[in-house]
This record gives sequence, C-alpha cells and structure tokens, in this order.
Amino acid sequence: MTTATTAAAVVTSGQEAVIAARSYAESVAGGVIERDRAGAVPAAEIAAFDASGLLAITVPRSYGGPDLPASVLAEVIRVIAVVDPALAQVPQAHFLFTDVLAMWGTDAQQRRLFADVLAGGRLGNALAERGGQHAQDLKTRLHISGDKARLRGRKYYCTGAITARWIGVSALDDDGHLVLVFVPRDAKGVVIDNDWNVMGQRATVSGSAVFDDVAVDPSLVIPYEYAFQVPQQLGARAQLVHAAIQVGIAGGALADAGEFVRGKARPFFEASRGGWAQRASDDPHTIHRYGRLATRVHAAEALLRAAAATLDEVTRQPRDADAAARGSLAVAQAKAFGSEVAVEVASDLFSLSGASAADERYDLSRHWRNARTHASHDPVDWKYHHVGNYLLNNVYPPNHGQV
Repeated sequence: MTTATTAAAVVTSGQEAVIAARSYAESVAGGVIERDRAGAVPAAEIAAFDASGLLAITVPRSYGGPDLPASVLAEVIRVIAVVDPALAQVPQAHFLFTDVLAMWGTDAQQRRLFADVLAGGRLGNALAERGGQHAQDLKTRLHISGDKARLRGRKYYCTGAITARWIGVSALDDDGHLVLVFVPRDAKGVVIDNDWNVMGQRATVSGSAVFDDVAVDPSLVIPYEYAFQVPQQLGARAQLVHAAIQVGIAGGALADAGEFVRGKARPFFEASRGGWAQRASDDPHTIHRYGRLATRVHAAEALLRAAAATLDEVTRQPRDADAAARGSLAVAQAKAFGSEVAVEVASDLFSLSGASAADERYDLSRHWRNARTHASHDPVDWKYHHVGNYLLNNVYPPNHGQV
C-alpha cells in the first residue's frame, strides 16, 4: 500500500497551518471510535492528511516551503491529537526527517525529497529494532560497492511506513557508521507488515518492516551519526511532536469527560443512605475534580507552548551546547509533564463519569489506552533526571534523539 505523490494544498503561514489542522481534525472526528476499534490502516484519513499541505510546513523556504517554526508544528499536532492522537502520530518521523534533510542533506537530496514532500509525499519511519543493547545497536546493514548499495534488515514500530512515499531507514554501513537511507516505499524487497497489535494508538499501524536485499540509491544516504556529534535540536524537535500528542490526548480526554458529565445524571449517596438522582455536573465533588484536571491540562498546554517558543528561539541549528541543552530540557519538561497529565485525566475520566463511561458506545477507554501506549515511547523518568541533573549539577542532557 503506497501513497501517491499528487498535488497537495499549499500552506504559507502559521495561521493557515492551524486552520488546516482544525479543518482536518473536524473531518476525521466522526470516525475516531471506529478507527480505534478496527485497528486497520486508515488509508483515506491519512491520504487526506497528506493532501492537506501540512506535511510541508517545516520545509525550508529555499526549497519552496514556508519553514514555519516549532511553535506552529506543535500546535498543529496538538489540535489533531485532541481528536485522534493516532493520526497525529503518523507524520511524527516525517517531520524529524524533514529536519534531518534540512540540516544534513545534500542539495541534490533536498531538491529531490522536498519536491515530493511539497506534493504530498510523506516520509515514513524504519528506525527501531529489537534485541540490541541500546538504540543504536543495529542489525540492519547497508553495503555499498561503487555506485550500488544494498540494504538488509528488519525494523519495528514503523509508524507511517505502510502508507508512506519514502521510508527513512537507519543502518550501519560497512565501516560500522550510522547512516540514514531513504528508500521508496514500493521498492522491490520492501515488505511492510500490518502486525501492529496493541491496546492504544491503533490507527498508527506501526507494524514491522523487512528490507530484503533492497537496491537503494547511494546518493540518498545521509551520514546520520554526525548529526549527534554537534549541538543539535533534532531530538528536541522530534520530542516536541510527542509532547504535543500527549497534551492533545489530555485535552481530548478532558473535553469528552466534560461532555459526558454535562449530559448524564447519576445517583449520589454521600449525604443519605437512601440516595437521590442528581446531575453529575451539579455535584460539588465532580465540579472540584473537573476543575483540578482542567487546570492541569491548561498547565500542560502552557508548558508545551513555552517549550515550543524556546525551540523557535534556538532554531534548528543551535549556536552552542548551552542553547541546545536549553531547548532539549524545555521539551523534556513539557513531554514528561504532558504524559503524566494525559494518563491522569484519561484515568480520572471514569471517576468523574461513573460506570456508564465504560459503555462501549462511547469508547472513552481509548484516551487512557492511547496515553499509556504513547507514553511508553520513552521513559519520562529519564527526562526528569536530565532536568534535575542540569539544574543541580550543570550537566548537559545526552546529545541524542530522545531528548
């Protein structure tokens, strides 16, 4: 299954981007419960995202894009995640790879791949593996001989790859150096499996991928390890998208809880063993709990905006290690706090709404399942550790893609 590279809408400003995100979110809102239940590839909805013009919002101006800042990207993802965080996650690696190309791609690579992105072509992900001692203990290999190159390996959690135009694949070359190679989705030997079977974020269809002696273009290989040998914001910007997804989940869960509470009546027995019928939205305990959750969601949104503003200031190319650390730590705080709030709101939703909230017709459990599944992407405890280690001991966070 591939996504054709066809004409996409043109987005030129932050305001247009947010409007497009809201329009897209509204268009897919009606099917969110069915997508969660089906766990199938939401091909039509993803194709609509590809055609929206949002894929190109971070493409540099010199290559035809609007080069919108991180603050716009974060708001676009948050707006969509409020409605469907799985669809919001599909282009996460796409925006990472757009940044990688902008910073480390050759002019030829940029011209070729950015042209496809501007036309609605999405860059899918094949980065993660299983069984290694660490994230870069890769078994996937790229063998280059003259003007020919062959790729062999197996990847997991390949979000967006099944419907992508290109797939960014991490591998080790013959000398053991980390590289990133872009492979056409429909290249011979590329097999993307629809084997994503989890409790949440089901519509991301983040299945496995096999690259069986795939012939690749050596001109589309990027020396990826160099990106993390200098001050960089690739990790921070990638994590900002994840933070926006978590904050969006929190906002969506809060909104659904509010709708449910305002529209339902349930019995309360605190003042009398006999009990009586009372609207949940009139109950002082419910009001207090909802107000507390709403305040925490608002705080998470504010922290996300602050982190994005820091990245706007630092830019893709930080001037030094101090600036890079500032951006990374700001996002780490937003991601860690946003993840906690998303899980809290999605769990307390049932305390607010009672047993009726478990009714399958409402599918309110998806908020907790999505929050927990997405939060497992990387441990928030390490983010708090890096924040504390910097504040207490002036130790920079590690220079890699998870911070």
